[in-house]
Amino acid sequence: MTQLQFDRRTFLLSTFALLIAGRSAESHNGVVHVTIKNLTFEPSIVKVKVGETVEWTNNDPMAHTATVQGGWEIMIPPGERASRVNTDKTDIHYYCRLHPNMKGRIEVV
Repeated sequence: MTQLQFDRRTFLLSTFALLIAGRSAESHNGVVHVTIKNLTFEPSIVKVKVGETVEWTNNDPMAHTATVQGGWEIMIPPGERASRVNTDKTDIHYYCRLHPNMKGRIEVV
């Protein structure tokens, strides 16, 4: 490997690492974003702390819910956002009551 190839590779890897670090900091600035698109929660697994907010943005043309069996439920109309401050201290499995194949998980860190 030539010095030029090595320098280019190092630059690309450093840039990629900075982008990932920036994205992580951005997504955990107190609000963790979940997008609903094509009948899926994306990302399907998010990591949050107690006190952070999870915000769902529904980009589908139909309503969805974030439902915890035996717990809370949030209705998310099409084209709208809904949020919830995490008060749970253990991981949360949720799904859409209207479309039960849609599943997500909130990992509490």
